[in-house]
Amino acid sequence: MTDKRLFLLDGHALVYRAHYAFIARPLINSKGINTSAVTGFTRALWDLMQSQKPTHIAVAFDLSGPTFRHKMYEPYKANRESQPEDITTAFPYIMQIVRGFKIPIVTAEGYEADDVIGTLAKQAEKEGYTVYMVTPDKDFGQLVSPNIFLYKPSRQGNGIDIWGEKEVTENWQIKRVDQVADLLGLMGDSVDNIPGLPGIGEKTAAKLLEQFDTVENLIANASQLKGKQKEIVEQYAEQGLLSKKLAIIDTSVPIQFDAESFNLDPLDRDILSAVFKELEFRSLAKQILGEDEEGTPAPAPASRQGNLFDDQPAASSAPPVKTTSLSAHSVAEHDIYNTPHDYHLVETPEQRAALVALLGKQKHFCFDTETTDIDPNLADLVGMSFAVKAHEAYYVPVPANRAEATAIVMEFKALFESEHIGKTGQNIKYDAIVLKTYGVEVEGHYFDTMVAHYLLEPEQRHNMDYLSETYLKYKPVSIETLIGKKGKGQLTMRDAPLEKVKEYAAEDADITWQLREYLEPNLKSEGLETLYETIERPLIRVLVGIETEGININSAFLEKYSEELNAGILRVEKEIYEQAGVHFNIGSPKQVGEVLF
Repeated sequence: MTDKRLFLLDGHALVYRAHYAFIARPLINSKGINTSAVTGFTRALWDLMQSQKPTHIAVAFDLSGPTFRHKMYEPYKANRESQPEDITTAFPYIMQIVRGFKIPIVTAEGYEADDVIGTLAKQAEKEGYTVYMVTPDKDFGQLVSPNIFLYKPSRQGNGIDIWGEKEVTENWQIKRVDQVADLLGLMGDSVDNIPGLPGIGEKTAAKLLEQFDTVENLIANASQLKGKQKEIVEQYAEQGLLSKKLAIIDTSVPIQFDAESFNLDPLDRDILSAVFKELEFRSLAKQILGEDEEGTPAPAPASRQGNLFDDQPAASSAPPVKTTSLSAHSVAEHDIYNTPHDYHLVETPEQRAALVALLGKQKHFCFDTETTDIDPNLADLVGMSFAVKAHEAYYVPVPANRAEATAIVMEFKALFESEHIGKTGQNIKYDAIVLKTYGVEVEGHYFDTMVAHYLLEPEQRHNMDYLSETYLKYKPVSIETLIGKKGKGQLTMRDAPLEKVKEYAAEDADITWQLREYLEPNLKSEGLETLYETIERPLIRVLVGIETEGININSAFLEKYSEELNAGILRVEKEIYEQAGVHFNIGSPKQVGEVLF
């Protein structure tokens, strides 16, 4: 094998890094579990596997017990806060995911993951491997060699950093990579509670090593120093030597590199499917496992015209269809192929009149529009769908001719403009604007499932597919199955077969109706009904008006105000530079930190 590349992952460091990357806006699923650490770790692992194509791989984790460093120095890492509960919850899932990828987990009693990685890296190097230590921890720089590299994962889209000997020595301002341990011995490490020498920072430590090469040689020649620095080195000599020992990564751990067991094998789809499903990892599951494991789904069962227009029994009384398009990792358990439903195509004037009569008897109904554009002011209607109970819905196609389309919409005008009949929708603002362009004002009580969910779970996503899979355990028909994937060959809604459009559009109204049945009681039980009724619901109507009519802007005033703000910014910047006594990039948190601290 000519391409022998081993990637050794610092498990704990990557997990903590993933958790804190989302600390300002954690990823919480519908079960209330913080999945930030699991998501970040899994995505980093998968990105590495896809971009670097390692031939061999392993993940090292710290064990919970004390290490040899604690025996050398009892306060070692004693300043660290206890592990966050969310990370403790995440670890069992992360272990399952690593096993699902069939990646070996390596640990050693009495040693840290750093030591395990260092030992395996040196052993693999002797066997002709190029080794990448995957960690954000710069301390690993002491292990770098012509065949061992420090692989620092990307952060906030900045890309990966791969450090060889040149990068390590330049970053630390030292001559050799083994001096990393000497540097840490002098300056200490507050993260690991390594004391170092009091008053010796990174820059001073680098200068001392440039002159004396090692901690031992510095102590032996302390007489060449002057003043306070001489006093510190002489007084804390033993502490400096101990700090260096604590900083050295042990490469003689009783563990053996086994090339065969570190091979990158095909992943275990069953394990990953189960974990992804439990954690509701839709995007990751699709990316890693693929959308459809089960092959092409069986065609949707034909829907009959139900009892609105004839005396035939509704299809909802039939037994469930057992075929499904759902993959094993899907959060949902149901879809259109295994769920009894009765979706009606409403094409004739007589059928539309019957539907209008049915809707007119309701206290509220759900509706949705199918259009040609995501901008409601530019969109043409393709059709309208309606629902008044679960698993049954109606689709009214609308022709491309504007006059003919408007005539059909007018048949429903009295219904939409009735203040006595409530209207339910998912992002109902869009549908109200579309109908407004056809001369219809949507009146009555609005219930918007998207807004309701925003009030209940502001940090989560609010699109219909997410809500349906999460709360109804139902996976809606994908728009791509209707019009194809994006590109030159993609159809429009008007080009798609009418029967498929009917199933897709009616399903939207059906799902939205069911979501109202789930979300409305929760608004009440969580004490959010007043907030919805007094602020959010009235605001929808205001936004419909604003987005339809537009707003007037005094551009001359804004230009003048912009000049005033710019002058104010320059004045404040000048004051900052005067007080700081140095010019720096105010927009850089790193530079601001250096100036302040």
